[in-house]
Amino acid sequence: MDNYKYIGKYIPMQDIKEKVTGKLKYVGDMKLQGMLYGKLLLSSIAHGIIKDIDISQAELLPGVEGIFTYKNTPNNKYNSHKWYEAHQVPEDETMFTDKVRFVGDKIAAVVAKDLETAERAVSLIKVKYKELTPVIDPKEALKENSPKVHEDTNLIFSKELKYGDCDAEFRKAEFIAEDEIITQKVHHAAIEPHSCLSNIDEFNNIVIWSPCQEVFQVQLIVSKALGVPKSKIRVIKAPMGGSFGGKTHPILEPISAYASLVLRRPVRFSMDRSQVIVGTRTRHNMIGNVKISFNKEGIILARDIDLLVDTGAYFTNAAAIAMAMGKKISRLYKIRNQRYNVKVVYTNTPIGGPCRGYGSPQLHAITEINVDNAARMLSMDPVEFRLKNLLKPYDMDLGGGTDIGNGRVIDCVKYGSDAFNWIKRWPEIISDGRHMMGVGMACVTHGNGYFGAYPDFSTVYVRMDTDGYILLNETIHDLGCGTVVTMKQIAAEILSIDINKIYATEGDTAVTPYDSAGTQASRVTYVCGGAVKKACELLVEKIIAYCALIFKCNKDRIIMKNETIWCKNNPRYKLSYKEAAIMIENKYNSALEVTNTYTSQANPGVYAADFAEVDIDIFTGVVRVTDLLAVHDIGKAINRTLVEGQIQGGAQMGIGYALTEEIKINTEGNINSNSLSKYHLINAPDMPNVKTILIEEGDEYGPYGAKSVGEIAINGIAPAVINAINHTLGINITTLPATPERIVKTLKEKSLNLG
Repeated sequence: MDNYKYIGKYIPMQDIKEKVTGKLKYVGDMKLQGMLYGKLLLSSIAHGIIKDIDISQAELLPGVEGIFTYKNTPNNKYNSHKWYEAHQVPEDETMFTDKVRFVGDKIAAVVAKDLETAERAVSLIKVKYKELTPVIDPKEALKENSPKVHEDTNLIFSKELKYGDCDAEFRKAEFIAEDEIITQKVHHAAIEPHSCLSNIDEFNNIVIWSPCQEVFQVQLIVSKALGVPKSKIRVIKAPMGGSFGGKTHPILEPISAYASLVLRRPVRFSMDRSQVIVGTRTRHNMIGNVKISFNKEGIILARDIDLLVDTGAYFTNAAAIAMAMGKKISRLYKIRNQRYNVKVVYTNTPIGGPCRGYGSPQLHAITEINVDNAARMLSMDPVEFRLKNLLKPYDMDLGGGTDIGNGRVIDCVKYGSDAFNWIKRWPEIISDGRHMMGVGMACVTHGNGYFGAYPDFSTVYVRMDTDGYILLNETIHDLGCGTVVTMKQIAAEILSIDINKIYATEGDTAVTPYDSAGTQASRVTYVCGGAVKKACELLVEKIIAYCALIFKCNKDRIIMKNETIWCKNNPRYKLSYKEAAIMIENKYNSALEVTNTYTSQANPGVYAADFAEVDIDIFTGVVRVTDLLAVHDIGKAINRTLVEGQIQGGAQMGIGYALTEEIKINTEGNINSNSLSKYHLINAPDMPNVKTILIEEGDEYGPYGAKSVGEIAINGIAPAVINAINHTLGINITTLPATPERIVKTLKEKSLNLG
């Protein structure tokens, strides 16, 4: 058993008292002297050219300080997905537009003395459009004669990845399972709506407080949008009330910064829930055609995936999400012949962007529903079918990626099926005439950063002060999931110090060291945590080297433990950390500090198996998830309780993805689900007791063996639930979400077919 003091234990988050007592100040709580309030005007039509914007009545309203449109703001193009200078991505966004491309496009902003005045002024702006025909359906967007969202084509990215010979395998196939599976746009539904505060400091620098996932990305995008050098822009990561990827892209920051620059006043922008749903980012909706060839023993011989991705009105991360999915198709099952074709199109719909899982929930819904259908063709237990095909630890990625490392997906399935009593529960469909109960499962994979794809490094400055306390200075972004305390746990374990004596910073472009990618790609614990571990190890080496001089003994005889240092040769003579730091500074003219840049060393696979039980009212089509087990190949849990919390939160999002959540868009591009009364989240009374099992077999490059959990937690929930529904009812729901209406309709069709 590991003899750790902090690793694997529950340590409360550093700001938990402030949160539960309401003392923590989010951007929406912040106020600066002379602060103004900003409000956006978003497009009410899906496609059109602005012929005129009449702001005259709004300008006359007392308290209005400024109104901004495309006419009086920079027209510099940028892509809000770009997070480092060499990143090559199409740039098709501007702060404001004269051609609207979706309901929710940014038309104008009002800045006023208070929020009520800003909202009133927005309502007084009159916009005249030349309306254009919108294209809403991604299949329609592909057609030559479809309306064009931007220039001459809606097809903006396509790629084929393949290995082996799929065609040959399909020609001689014993069995083929083929499905078209459709996934929907969804809203991130963070508790905190999008907000931003900006100001001009005494040196004429722009200062931005943003609940963001990458301060250096915000700095870069604001620089490009405004045409201001990055050195004149300071971005401070503010406390965050949730993101799930939705606050990765800077949306309000360029506008707020420009308003402060012009008005020379602090400005705070905020969006209401409706604006966040329609005007920020969504999960990409997709249409996936997938087929697999397999033999009577259940061995998958080939797979062909044809994917159509709808990125909405602007490019953002369209190519990145397409490729992220493509790189995962070879990292779960050993399929020796595989082809992945992906096309990405513009539509006149809300913009796709990063969302928890980054394409993996869509990809696994498409592929795992198909895998279940293959097992059904053989009348084979879907657990047995998967176990015949899953990758083993240290298998190579046949698609050419890095090997999967100590990937334990088989353990996840075996431990999970035993704990869930799968062998007994799967064959038994329980029915009382109205309610039917049954089970389903899914397997999923994810990654641990950008190794092999993008720059993936983090710089850490760590210092032991002469009072024995530690400054841990790194650009991290706590999204509410405990990043700061996780970094402190790693540091405290290495330095053998009371965790409360460590102060860990969050991102501030003027204060914290450069980090290449921020909170993206499930890299934080694996890469940023690895950086903390390495820097603290180097600090320990430095302390030991000086103490060897002080104690006049070899370095290998020095002991550092529980904030005390001594030499084994003379254990009665001991120094506290404080005493050692003072002595080293005074005698050797040195501070106990280290700055180190750590580069990611690998990107192993991280895995999970999810098991779900559903209760279905066949009269109404209402589905309740009554039992859920999530088994995760975590490597090592740094903070076990926070890991379990991530898994439970992912389950809530995944159940909603399977059953209720959808941004509904009609043929004119209007959003029918633009409020939480119409956009249906899974609430606490709807949730089952989410059980977790953690497989902790370690990864050689992760800090203390740790791997990621934040994104994979959602990846397998929806397909497990859909597979449970299909197995229980003997149907094949392939369009998400599985709403009551969709289930009742499918049951009626089944009844007619049987009749």
